[in-house]
Amino acid sequence: MKNSAYGLEMPAKRTSCVVFSSPHSGRDYPAALMKRTVLNRNVIRSSEDAFVDQLFDAAAEFGAPFLKAAMPRAYLDLNRSAEELDPALIQGARRQGHNPRVASGLGVIPRVVANGRAIYRGKLTMDEARLRIDNYWRPYHARLKSLLAESQEEFGQAILIDCHSMPHEAVAISGNARGNKPDIVLGDRFGASASGVIVDQIEAAFASAGLNVARNAPFAGAYVTQTYGRPGRQQHAIQIEIDRSLYMDEETIEPNANFEEFREILRDVVAEIACIGAQPVRLAAE
Repeated sequence: MKNSAYGLEMPAKRTSCVVFSSPHSGRDYPAALMKRTVLNRNVIRSSEDAFVDQLFDAAAEFGAPFLKAAMPRAYLDLNRSAEELDPALIQGARRQGHNPRVASGLGVIPRVVANGRAIYRGKLTMDEARLRIDNYWRPYHARLKSLLAESQEEFGQAILIDCHSMPHEAVAISGNARGNKPDIVLGDRFGASASGVIVDQIEAAFASAGLNVARNAPFAGAYVTQTYGRPGRQQHAIQIEIDRSLYMDEETIEPNANFEEFREILRDVVAEIACIGAQPVRLAAE
């Protein structure tokens, strides 16, 4: 299923409470955006989670829905609140206290892409910002909410796997005491967005595939995990960040020679994660 706001891969039968989502892999760059931007097509794609939708495309095969953004992050950021409007970009937007994401140009309508490179020469109108939010942000989040509600109704819990990729330079200085750099960073907002038992199982799925896993550093999760992670209500949200150098050339934004092999590795990981949510949760009697 695809509309202008998202693509949705549904399994023939939902056998898992897990819902996969990819809010930053959209690559339908509108002609109107490309006319207004000062960036070329390669640079404007630098903040895109390129190919993440392909890496996780086996989700439906293992009984889990997969929701994918259609529009690119440079046009609209689905991992931000609809109210995170940037006064430096949008005419009439009000300052609402200090928000480091908005201040750095990474609000719901981004002002910059990776490395702080400005997208536009001037400002956007509030009407244009609201139109993007109404046409793309609201339908995406409405569908995500409904998918999670369906999981919770059928299985007694919902597990949201929020799929992202990270620049290699973001993890180049990370690592444990032995100097191992993470291939995967799991973000559960330091335990606030998901049960530790579930996060342990997800970590084990990646580790069994031979991948180094870290938690919450340098990425702990943003709007999606903060909003949809309610472990006390049996709704868990975990952000997954993958080192882009494992599967793509970050300069050319093309799959590298390891792409298909890594995709097969992730296929097995997706299968294991889907199994975590394959059994209904026994809910305590009230």
